[in-house]
Amino acid sequence: MSATTKKIAAVPMTAPTAADVTKMVSDSSAQAQKFFADGTAQARAAMEKGVEEAQKAAAQFVKAGEDAVEFSRGNVEAMTQAAQFYFTGMQDLSRQAIASAQSLSEQTIEGVKAMSAAKSLKDVTELQTTLFRTAFEKSVADMKALHEASVKLAEGSFAPISARFTLAVEKFAKPVAA
Repeated sequence: MSATTKKIAAVPMTAPTAADVTKMVSDSSAQAQKFFADGTAQARAAMEKGVEEAQKAAAQFVKAGEDAVEFSRGNVEAMTQAAQFYFTGMQDLSRQAIASAQSLSEQTIEGVKAMSAAKSLKDVTELQTTLFRTAFEKSVADMKALHEASVKLAEGSFAPISARFTLAVEKFAKPVAA
């Protein structure tokens, strides 16, 4: 027999009593209850944390959706402002162009009337030269005014869109930089 076997054989074996069995069952039951209580508490804590994180994520998702809707609304408003400015400006440009053409036509008619009433070829030539010079100067001045109005129209039409683009760059560049 080995030394270990001799030691085991040397330990006296006694039969467990009813009190021992009851104590073992009671101890085992207490350990099982503690184990399940601890497990339940850990599961509850994990579940509560998961629900809390899910609620935070849902709130962030809803906020992002609201922000997107608000940003889109701003874009639509900017496009509406730009379109209104553009169409109003185009009406003004059209009125200016029509007024310029009408004024030039009236000036030409007056010049032709004056030339038809002229007494000599020299008078006709002078009237024609004057008519041409004034018509040319008026056309240049009117074209310059139309050009300036067109530039203002383009700048004014794109201003709301430009502002939205700048806002978009600022808004969406923040998360990237952070």
